[in-house]
Amino acid sequence: MEEQADWLLWATGQVFLCTDYLSSMDLVTVLLSIVVIIFLANVLSDKKQEKFKNFPPGPKPLPILGNLLMIDVSKPYKTFYQLSKQYGSVFTVQMGMTKMVILCGYDTIKDALINNAEVFSDRPHIPLIAKSKKGYGIIFANGENWKVMKRFALSTLRDYGMGKKTIENRITEEAECLVEKFRSYEGKPFGDLFSISAAVANIIVAILLNKRYDYEDPTIHRLIALVDESAKLLGSPWVTLYNIFPALMDWLPGGHKTVLKNIQQFYSFMQTTFTKHKKDLDVNDQRDLIDAFLAKQEGNQESTQYYHNENLTVLVGELFGAAIDTTSSTLRWSLLLMIKYPDIQEKVQSEIDKVIGSATPKMEHRQQMPYTDAVIHEIQRFGDIAPTVLHAVSRDVTFKGYFIPKGTPVIPVLHSISKDKKLFEKPDEFYPEHFLDSQGNFKRIEAFIPFSTGKRSCAGETLAKMELFLFFTTFLQLFIFKASPGAELDLTPALGATNSPKPFEICAVPRS
Repeated sequence: MEEQADWLLWATGQVFLCTDYLSSMDLVTVLLSIVVIIFLANVLSDKKQEKFKNFPPGPKPLPILGNLLMIDVSKPYKTFYQLSKQYGSVFTVQMGMTKMVILCGYDTIKDALINNAEVFSDRPHIPLIAKSKKGYGIIFANGENWKVMKRFALSTLRDYGMGKKTIENRITEEAECLVEKFRSYEGKPFGDLFSISAAVANIIVAILLNKRYDYEDPTIHRLIALVDESAKLLGSPWVTLYNIFPALMDWLPGGHKTVLKNIQQFYSFMQTTFTKHKKDLDVNDQRDLIDAFLAKQEGNQESTQYYHNENLTVLVGELFGAAIDTTSSTLRWSLLLMIKYPDIQEKVQSEIDKVIGSATPKMEHRQQMPYTDAVIHEIQRFGDIAPTVLHAVSRDVTFKGYFIPKGTPVIPVLHSISKDKKLFEKPDEFYPEHFLDSQGNFKRIEAFIPFSTGKRSCAGETLAKMELFLFFTTFLQLFIFKASPGAELDLTPALGATNSPKPFEICAVPRS
């Protein structure tokens, strides 16, 4: 309020400095305009103060910019975590003119997403997302559209093997293809880990399109490139500024324009694919998720209301993009961390030799491999792939003693959990013992939620866990991973919407 008043007084002063150049009629008009502006500013300010009465505390915002200048826009979760030490587990930051509530710490996040799930399960309005997705799909949809699409996605993913032996076998087959790619480098350094993204993509593509792409296929190269570039740019200052000042940024070039172009190209590919599927669709012999969706279009009123091509386009794009970005990033972290800590790599390989031997890794082996399981969990914790998630309240609510109006964006900071010293003894180190008890048994930690929790938790969590275990154990069963000679390993995440490792070279030396 004080800053706004000062700004208004400054602007008024500038007007008076110009009065020498105005006629008496112009001066009357200017003075009346100032009176109206002051009146409207007071009215709007009073209404805003009333709306945000008893709002959570937070740093004082500047006019127009809010708290933008004090936030690391490339890694905002770090700023949020530091602010929580000053303002508590529930506080407010203002990005531009938008107030948002930040939640830190497991107990507070659990209270919101589990105990108050109905209220905290909406998604906020984000200009770039709204422009590209228009409220369709699952991830950023709300209301009945979200419920219908989520039910369809979960049931269809299960129908096509998620969590079942059929998809396990497909992952195993894909892991073998990836192993052959690693072998082709003959133990020499290579930095192109695209094949990992392609292998992960082929698992979700099998469910979505009933297809597999060769790692050299230009189509899969293009699709993954679109996803990778967009994921990096979504965490850029350009996109942050677009979401704060969309009307202004629409006129300027930058990363936000590239993201929108990439999304449109991906959607065009998907729409062409749907047309091909439609031509030879047999509702009694559905081959994949797209067939199942197209079959739904030939039904009742719900079919025309929700099962339309716009929803299908966004849904498939979300499933494809989310599966590739998070799982492939975690697998790249796994290789980087194994070459950084060869002693941990040796312990994993020792357990693989003892439990699996030369047999093909299976999900049933995991219960007998506590150390390997702990290492995979620690890779996820340390990698911190999704440090924040985006929510909004669906109605007015009083939470932890604070009033939060309907529609307010809420950001649970999962980073605050993974770095909590009360939960993890050495939060800034890679330390698999976080997930082991004193007897060496695997230790479950309730607060470990890399896939988030509640109604908006990751729909592909079961699939991702299978992929991580089967790919990782297959890698270490057959290769010793080493850094390229003279390489300096950097564990600082690259810029992006998610935390991926920076590019690195690796040597995959076959185990004798």
